[in-house]
Order: sequence, then structure tokens, then C-alpha cells
Amino acid sequence: MAAKSQTLKLELREKAGTTGARKSRHAGRIPGVIYGHGQPPLAIAVESKALGDVLHGRRQSIIDVTLDGQKDTAIVRDLQLDPVSRRIMSIDFQRISRSDVITAEVTIITVGTPAGVKDQGGMMDLVTHEVEVRGPADKIPEAIRVEVAALEIGDHINASELVLGEGLRLITPPDTTIVIVEAPRAEEEPAAETTQTTPEVIGAETPPAAEAPST
Repeated sequence: MAAKSQTLKLELREKAGTTGARKSRHAGRIPGVIYGHGQPPLAIAVESKALGDVLHGRRQSIIDVTLDGQKDTAIVRDLQLDPVSRRIMSIDFQRISRSDVITAEVTIITVGTPAGVKDQGGMMDLVTHEVEVRGPADKIPEAIRVEVAALEIGDHINASELVLGEGLRLITPPDTTIVIVEAPRAEEEPAAETTQTTPEVIGAETPPAAEAPST
């Protein structure tokens, strides 16, 4: 099911480039750009908290945006994060209509606990966290949920087995492994400690103590 539309107010940035972006961040706004539908790219800024409230990690949600009083619809095309704090440093929006056919990356969410983990002590590995799909913008889901409860040790699910919504086509190679249940890794036993000792020679005589010289 596609995400419900959400509204976000964008503001034009007075200055583009690094200087303008730094000024926006100091004011509590995220610098970015909006482009698409044959219109020239525009340097914009958006209030940081408002952006966080709208996104909630749902990059492929269709967002209703306003800019200079004009309403539009867009999706997030790119996010740049600070490598340490993981805060959003910049954002790119692409204008779309709800009927546009687009390609997007969709997050994978597993549902349930595999039998191979619960009953056999195995480990589940989510190998692929996102897959690429193509379809109408308003049909792109926030996430694809994968039922894993029946998986036993050695079982896996490929991209070709994912259940996509109507009108969506998988772009990710179908043989891509999404999730696998593996046998538990054997713990390595610590090497036995060895203590070197000087062997005792049976029957060896103890040399006599040296006599003190007479005076």
C-alpha cells in the first residue's frame, strides 16, 4: 500500500552553493534542490524538524510540497547524511505526478521469527536491505514485508519471491538473495596452555658444594 500524501513547506534559498547551504544549516534548515517536470532546478531550504516529522525514514513517500505559494508533489531523490551524527546535510526533491512511472528503492522489512532461529538455534541474515522497483509513483510502497517464520536452517528467499503490488515491476536481479537462515557459527576452543618445565634427570648426582678456602 502506498504512503499517504504529506505536506512540506519549502523556501527558496537566497544563495546557492556552499555559503548558502551553511547559512541555512545555521538557521536550523536543511539546504537542498527541487527539480523535474521540465522546470529548472531551484535551490531550496526546509525546516529541519518539519522534514524529520514528514520523512520518518520513508524516502519513497509522495510528499505534497508548497513553494512560493505553489503546490506540487515530489519524492526524495537523494539524501546526504553526516557520516558521524547521521543528520541530514542536504536533500534533493524530484517533482512528480502521481501517475508518473518511476524507479525507486524500497526497504525490506522481515516479519516473524524463522523456525531455524527459534527451534534450531540458527541465525537470520538480512542480506539485501533495499530492492529497486518500477511503477506508478502512487503505487510505490514505503516498504516490502517478507514473511520469514517458515524458514529453516539453509532456507533463503530471493528477490523473485517478493510479493509486489499491482503495477510494480522488479528491477533488482531476481536471483538476489534477500534473507537467509544460517547454522550457528561454531565457537573456536581456546588453545590449551603449555607450560615449559626443566625435566628432572633421575639418578643424577648433586655436585658437592665448594669448600671454603682455609686460612
